Amino acid sequence: MLPDPNGILLVDKPSGPTSHDIVDRVRRRFGLKRVGHCGTLDPRATGLLVLVIGKATKLSERLMGDDKEYEGTLKLGIATDSQDADGAVLAEKPVPLLTSAQIEGAFAGFRGDVLQTPPMVSAKKIAGVPLYKLARKGKEVERKPRLIHVFRFEILRAEPPEVDFRLLCTKGTYVRTLCHDLGEKLGCGGHLSRLRRIASGRFRIENARAMDDVEGWTRQQFAGNLVDPMTLNLPV
Repeated sequence: MLPDPNGILLVDKPSGPTSHDIVDRVRRRFGLKRVGHCGTLDPRATGLLVLVIGKATKLSERLMGDDKEYEGTLKLGIATDSQDADGAVLAEKPVPLLTSAQIEGAFAGFRGDVLQTPPMVSAKKIAGVPLYKLARKGKEVERKPRLIHVFRFEILRAEPPEVDFRLLCTKGTYVRTLCHDLGEKLGCGGHLSRLRRIASGRFRIENARAMDDVEGWTRQQFAGNLVDPMTLNLPV
């Protein structure tokens, strides 16, 4: 019997499963005791999910604090209760004829330090209860704005009602809330329709493996594909 593996695994999460689902699938597939992840992705979102295995789970909090980079799409004209495409539609408005300068001006307002109010449909806890559980009961509670920092917020394509973007931000940033707030600023509402994480700290999506590939490995292949934290000066 091979010893329990230790290390970091970069997974390209598909759309659909939760981050916890991916952790559970890896744990069960390879008979592991300790598996964690370093930053939640919403079920619909795709991209880089950093998994920590065995002794490397001690690094979870440290790696979770890394800055994150995303590519996504803002859909203007439709606001939803979850601020993404999974939510119920709250309002629909016609999208005005927006110039490139108007869109760029709106994006510029969300660069640097930003006070952001967590959405009701989120895993953030109030008095120990996740907000999404309160939202399911039709309850809305006061949430304190928190400070995030947006290092870079670039427009890749602006063809309203869609705007593609690339974002580099601090941990805990709700990208869907940025999209919601951008929609409000542009006067027509909006939501996040697509999100892909392309980097987390030093790790990039180019080095991640698809879940289908991972689940096809033997236990020995799995161990051989883990990143040794010591090679990254991350002692465990």
